Amino acid sequence: MVFKRRDRRSILITLREALWPRGGWTRAARYVQHRLNRLPDPPERIARGIFAGVLTTFTPFYGLHFLTAGIIAWVMRGNILAALLSTFFGNPLTYVPISVASLQTGYWLLGLGEIRHAHGSIGYKFAKAGEDLWRNFMAIFTDAKANWEGLHLFYDEVFFPWLVGGILPGIICGLIAYYLSVPLIRAYQNRRKGALKAKLASLKKKKKQADDG
Repeated sequence: MVFKRRDRRSILITLREALWPRGGWTRAARYVQHRLNRLPDPPERIARGIFAGVLTTFTPFYGLHFLTAGIIAWVMRGNILAALLSTFFGNPLTYVPISVASLQTGYWLLGLGEIRHAHGSIGYKFAKAGEDLWRNFMAIFTDAKANWEGLHLFYDEVFFPWLVGGILPGIICGLIAYYLSVPLIRAYQNRRKGALKAKLASLKKKKKQADDG
């Protein structure tokens, strides 16, 4: 196959690079920034896409962040590719503060007090919800009875508070990203246009000199 990797990576290496990419997260962030700057769209449209991507990282729709960011960007008439790239804002280095901020805000807005750990940690509730989904799916093909207790607990104490609480910090961070991105992208695009004009002028000058000679 043309696009098949020559060096097949093991599962452990794949997982390691997902948590810590080659060159580190700083290099990965610079790559994303470079791709965002080079998108062929007005700065405001690209920035709306960035807003959508950053906002999406505060939602509990893990595994669906690309789809969610794309839909939000489409509704806002933002650049969809910019939205997909900006979901990079959510990564193993930021997921913990994002989840804590979203959950605490959600519990506060819903009047639930502090984050509840009486039924186990957040990770435990994620695991129990996953077990419920798998066990109840298999119950379709067996005589086992469906039990949604773990998923119900996950929805009440994690998913719904996270969904509600992620809106406010997501909008705040999205707006910060928007207003920082517009002047930076505009400056990059103007500088690039200037460099292209200078190069074109140089080529015309060389062509004219060749014709005169």
